[in-house]
Amino acid sequence: MPIRPTRRQLIALAGAALCAGSARAQAPALLTGASPVETLEGRAFASHWRVTLAAGSVGERHRAGLEHLLAQVDRQMSPWRADSELSRFNAAHRETAVSPAVARVARAALDIAQRSGGAFDPTVGPLVAQWGFGRISGSGAGHWQGLSAGAVDLTKDDPGLTMDLCGIAKGYALDLMAGHLLEAGYADFLIDLGGELKSAGSHPAGREWHVAIEDPRLNSDGAAAGLRLPSGLAVATSGLRAQSYGLGGHRYGHIIDPHTARPTEGAIASVSVLDRSAMRADGWATALVAAGANGPDIARSNDIATLFLVDTGEGLRAETTGGFDRLMM
Repeated sequence: MPIRPTRRQLIALAGAALCAGSARAQAPALLTGASPVETLEGRAFASHWRVTLAAGSVGERHRAGLEHLLAQVDRQMSPWRADSELSRFNAAHRETAVSPAVARVARAALDIAQRSGGAFDPTVGPLVAQWGFGRISGSGAGHWQGLSAGAVDLTKDDPGLTMDLCGIAKGYALDLMAGHLLEAGYADFLIDLGGELKSAGSHPAGREWHVAIEDPRLNSDGAAAGLRLPSGLAVATSGLRAQSYGLGGHRYGHIIDPHTARPTEGAIASVSVLDRSAMRADGWATALVAAGANGPDIARSNDIATLFLVDTGEGLRAETTGGFDRLMM
């Protein structure tokens, strides 16, 4: 049985609108250049968002549209809201009609679950809650094969099954934000949503966007690596630093290994994933941390561009797959 956190620890961890960002503390951050830029910032999903544009772009006029998109994703997929589409499905007996957006994200989650051998498990919500990091209750954790998603519906083969999209929904929201700006006519920008980033075009200086992957160790500051982020690419980072608590001389993180029903342990401190889809990058970053030592092999077998940062006890060791190293600085 898990060692449960105290009420004080639960209060400190609770309150997320959608779900707290898995990559928040150790994810890439903007490295500002000499050319002038303007930024548009706000709050979403118990975290922050920031859009960086060339100075004079008047990005402020799109604040309302971006905030509307983020609020919509929250209403659709938040496990913290009893009125969300996802919560309605979790409370249902078998089948629930949902929006095409929820169905799309659910299909992507189930695809990553299958391709990762269950390392990404959208039924893990009740286990996450037992360890003090969520609020989904249910009895069917570990049986993601019992979930299915159609074009506008979700179905379960056991009433106790639930779906948790926290490991992938933020990336989907980031893709929506990028699409909104592109449709508005902006060709050059960088979006940071809770530490997950997506680029378009180039920096005002005429170069690619540059970001930094933060050192994932708890007592370390600064960057562990620099990264060029060409137009249209997203990078998501997941690790054990963003949400964790200490108890009984041990530190427990928010990413649960579905095969052990315990928080992921091991030397892998963080995983960063590059993909043109921020949704896929988000889901795979979660899956590969949950996979632990098997993560690099799973990444290679799926041809995923990744950076694994391994804490050796004496420093960080980097391991890359899928050509990730070609964009490192």
